[in-house]
Amino acid sequence: MSWNNTNTKREREAFIGDFQREEFGVVELALRYGISRKTAYKWLGRFEEEGWAGLEERSRAARNHPNALSGKIEKRVLELKARWPRWGAPKLLVKLRERVPAEEWPSESGVSRILQRHGLVRPQGRRRARAQGTPLQEYLGSNAIWCADFKGWFSTGDGTICTPLTITDGFSRYILRCQGLSEGTGGLIVHPIFETVMREYGMPEAIRADNGTPFACVGLGGLTRLSEWWLRLGIRLERSRPGCPQDNGRHERIHRTLKAETAQSPQANMAAQQPAFDAFRREYNEERPHEGIDGQTPSAIYVPSAREFPERVPKVEYAPHWQSRQVRESGQIKWQGKNVHVTVALAGERIGLEPVEDGIWMAHFATHPLGIFDERRGTIEPLRGRRKERRS
Repeated sequence: MSWNNTNTKREREAFIGDFQREEFGVVELALRYGISRKTAYKWLGRFEEEGWAGLEERSRAARNHPNALSGKIEKRVLELKARWPRWGAPKLLVKLRERVPAEEWPSESGVSRILQRHGLVRPQGRRRARAQGTPLQEYLGSNAIWCADFKGWFSTGDGTICTPLTITDGFSRYILRCQGLSEGTGGLIVHPIFETVMREYGMPEAIRADNGTPFACVGLGGLTRLSEWWLRLGIRLERSRPGCPQDNGRHERIHRTLKAETAQSPQANMAAQQPAFDAFRREYNEERPHEGIDGQTPSAIYVPSAREFPERVPKVEYAPHWQSRQVRESGQIKWQGKNVHVTVALAGERIGLEPVEDGIWMAHFATHPLGIFDERRGTIEPLRGRRKERRS
């Protein structure tokens, strides 16, 4: 597949949609679409800063660009990052300037691009769109709300990047899983971990996570393939507000203990690090008294869920007086002969359209609201702020 065709903007939109589904990395997507990695990162950057409008073709007038960094500089940056894995571009640049001539000094942004290209930092941008928070409910009992997040990455003794995925029961503080990941944190990697946990402990009523991938994205409804799967299982989504870690405070507190016990003195390699996580989990659940539950241990309180994981994921159904449309692979539905963009995360699924007033509908996937559909404009506008979800 190549962008050398009659509708490059549509190809770019499809590329962004595939990236948001988190089934492929940037390099693999670049190969699939017949473009360079540089081009792939360029359009991802424009989308992050400007949204869909950033995919429009721009003037090809010449601009001044800094020279590309040499392979020698890139190698030096990676060596410094391996030496100080927790340092960012500003500190690494200081060390780099101590080692190379002044005429070879890159900019701070140049060092940042090297780190981003090799997956050694999480890209950040001041104007980057973020998914919205959702209503948060109380922890009323075991499995009412599970909490999930990644503890910040660290390096094992051999330099391997380790990112722990943690899943806990919010009511009892019971740690259901602490899994060290070294090959990424995308939806395809964490999906089987959640399935294994649900097969062992049953399913929760809700899962609370932050607004980062693979739990959420900036697309309509903030849905990813992972969160869409949760909804099909009948699990309600809860998201903390951007920049408000206190919304998932109990889970964050567990992370501080996990860091002190297992990450500040990491093991030699991943083969040794995972047993350290498992030992920490057993002690935390079965031996360590917790002040938040009157000095009891989490295992003394936690009870597995009565909701068993199904062998077949049920189909999503909607009320008889609603309209229903299937989302095509392009992320669009057909309405009165016209295409309406929804989100590629729901490709192959059916959404429900609840009538609100003449020509106005509330779009849902399962119990999760997506936005307001105005059939006159032919667009679904995302919801702003927090809104209550519909009840089944």
